[in-house]
Amino acid sequence: MPNADKPELSAPVIALLRGVIYRDNDANLWPQTLALQSTIRDYVAVLGLELILDEAEGFAWLRARETGEGEPSLPRLMTRRQLPYLVSLLLALLRKKLAETDGSGEGQRLILSREELVDLVRVFLPSGANEAKLSDQVMAAANRAEELGFMRRLKNQEQLFEVRRILKAFVDAQWLADFDARLDGYRDHARAGEGEA
Repeated sequence: MPNADKPELSAPVIALLRGVIYRDNDANLWPQTLALQSTIRDYVAVLGLELILDEAEGFAWLRARETGEGEPSLPRLMTRRQLPYLVSLLLALLRKKLAETDGSGEGQRLILSREELVDLVRVFLPSGANEAKLSDQVMAAANRAEELGFMRRLKNQEQLFEVRRILKAFVDAQWLADFDARLDGYRDHARAGEGEA
């Protein structure tokens, strides 16, 4: 039974099970999530999940809790999905761009146009590709990134995308440190594609 002194637990937990809660988008849920974060942590731990809450960046989400040695492993509630090459490449490039933006002190938001997204990826795809086809492929990858919650289109400006800061939580600093080696792998993949063509 909910305590009258505390906001209801159900609304933030249900929202978290469905996806990410953003400070900017979820004006009612964000304060509830902050106020109940320790209760939410205890509640979702029973399900083998952990609450990831970043007050500075303004988002909260759930992920599968790592089981320690000797702990029984639970079935996964949150499914893992392997992303196609182009989507993972785009996310890696966007994470690097986000780090560059943070380092330059240009502001909190990273907004890119359709053309800028295509230019980011072009170097890693086989050369001589049909420009219209390339643009369509990159936009399909951008649409997938948007479905996953890593990007969003700006209202009334369909050609502009904002990179969501939650990408930093999924592609962490350690992963970014190995980024150059990963990019070499992506370049090799692109060259292999050229050889097959």
